[in-house]
Amino acid sequence: MRITSIELSSRYKRSFRRLHPRIQRKAVLKIKIFEANAFDPRLRTHPLFGKEKECWVFWIDYYYRIKFIFLDNDEVLFLDIGTHGIYT
Repeated sequence: MRITSIELSSRYKRSFRRLHPRIQRKAVLKIKIFEANAFDPRLRTHPLFGKEKECWVFWIDYYYRIKFIFLDNDEVLFLDIGTHGIYT
């Protein structure tokens, strides 16, 4: 599934700025993969459960994730970026 539009929440922008530049570069590379195919196996895209059941995440690396929601079939809103702390 190709993503045509990515919106960024203020929380995502703030969290991104606080990341180490090495993690920021990794994130940019993974976002490019995400835009081409949101369910590329390298991203390990999966839904969350419980109170965040409308949210999805994909992997930047073993520790870092990007949390998002689908606004439409090809539009998403990035909610946050970080370690497992973003799940709360």
